[in-house]
Amino acid sequence: MLTAKGLFQEIIDNDESFRLFCSIAASGETQGGWENARIAALVAPGMRDLTPKITRHGADEDKHGRIFHALMRKRGLAPVPVPTDTDYTMLLEQRGIGLAHDKLRRDEPLTEQDIVVYLAHSRVTEQRAADQMDMLVTYFGNHPELGKAIHMIDNDEANHLAYCHEELLRLARAGHGRLIQRTLRDSALVEIQVYRDVSLAVMRHMGRILRWPRPKAAALAAGIRGMYAYERAAGWHRMVDLRTPERLDALGGPATPAPAF
Repeated sequence: MLTAKGLFQEIIDNDESFRLFCSIAASGETQGGWENARIAALVAPGMRDLTPKITRHGADEDKHGRIFHALMRKRGLAPVPVPTDTDYTMLLEQRGIGLAHDKLRRDEPLTEQDIVVYLAHSRVTEQRAADQMDMLVTYFGNHPELGKAIHMIDNDEANHLAYCHEELLRLARAGHGRLIQRTLRDSALVEIQVYRDVSLAVMRHMGRILRWPRPKAAALAAGIRGMYAYERAAGWHRMVDLRTPERLDALGGPATPAPAF
C-alpha cells in the first residue's frame, strides 16, 4: 500500500533522490528569502511598521535554505540544478501570483496594495508549507538525521502563517477587506493548480531516480490528481479563511539562528 510516509522514506533513503528533494526545497526557500528582503527594502511608506517582520520572514527562509544545504553536506552531497517543472516559486510568478520579480528589482517604493497582495499570497503559500511540515513532523519528527531540522522549520512556518493571519485581519479592518478576499481566492485557485503540476513533476523525477514501476507511478499520479480535484471543489477554502491566530506578534522578535547539523 502506498503511503506518504513510505514514499518520503524511499526518497530520503536514496542519496540521489534526497539530493534532489533538498535542492528543490533549498532553492524555493532561498528565493523566498530574496523576495522578502526586497519587499522589506521597498515597503510602502505608510506600512514601514511591517519592515522588521518582513525582514524576519525573509531571514527565516534564508535559514531554511541553509538548513537544506547543510543536510546535503552532512551526507557528502552537492546540490543539483532544480528542474524548471519543479520550480514552485517561478511557476507561481509566471501565473501572476505574488509580486513580479521585475518590480522587486527596481528601486521604487511598493504601494499599500502591493503589500496587501504580498501578504495575501503569503497566507496561501504558507498554509501549504505549514501543512507539509506538519506532515513531516508527524512521520519524521524523531528521525535522527532530519528530526531537528524538521521541527525548527515547522515552528517557523507556523509563525509565518500566524503573522499573515494577524496582519491581513488588521489590514481588513483598515479598509482593505475586499482586495484581501479577492486576492486570497485568486491566489488559492492558482496555487492548487501549480502545486498539482509541481507534485506530478517531482514524482516523475523521483520515479526515474528510484526506478518506480509504471503501475506505482500511475497510482501516485492518480492520487495527486485526486487531491487536486478535492481542493478545486472545496479544499481551497482552508487557504483563504482568516482568523485570529494563537501566536500573536509571531514575527515580532529576531530570527532564531540555524543550529549546526
